[in-house]
Amino acid sequence: MSDVQAIVNEITAEVQGQRNSEYPVSPLFLNRWSTRAFSNREVSDQDLYTVLDAAHWAPSASNSQPWRFIVARTEEQRSVFHQFIHELNLAWVSSAPVLIVVASDKLKGNGEPNVAHAFDAGAAWASMAIQATMLGLFTHAMGGFDRNKSRQMLNIPDNFEIHAVIALGYKGDKSALPEAIRQREVPNSRRPLNELVYEGKME
Repeated sequence: MSDVQAIVNEITAEVQGQRNSEYPVSPLFLNRWSTRAFSNREVSDQDLYTVLDAAHWAPSASNSQPWRFIVARTEEQRSVFHQFIHELNLAWVSSAPVLIVVASDKLKGNGEPNVAHAFDAGAAWASMAIQATMLGLFTHAMGGFDRNKSRQMLNIPDNFEIHAVIALGYKGDKSALPEAIRQREVPNSRRPLNELVYEGKME
């Protein structure tokens, strides 16, 4: 059995006991979780661009594909990203070998507002995260960064909304994390499905 098939077919040891689905969803969804313990092991071109390619095949309104991905993978590029990431996140994210800013165009091609741009960017991010999991990689999306500074430093036009910085890489040793963060380094659970789903209308 290939590594990909193992991830798709089996719940990994670190997830067992932490996550239990109410219905028979694929273990792939349970195995995807947001680690903060990244190894500095390099991500190959093949794997990085497979993850980005999966994101670019996400669905979007009128196939507008409003998402854009700004990638930092060299030490010089990451050092720029580190300047706009909040200090608390830098305590763990500085080990990640790849950082990706996700933004989306707020305007359609004809200049009218695209009300679905953020929804579509979310679909692209989800596709990215699942493809990464299939490759044995981990992702962590963070909102703790200075958006104005990132816009200036990365030359992002005003018509693009900046959503998140994604850390991408292989899982590292959680013992390297600060104690307060280390205690949180477990796959989290979810609220019961019946708290989130309404049939017919919200009550």
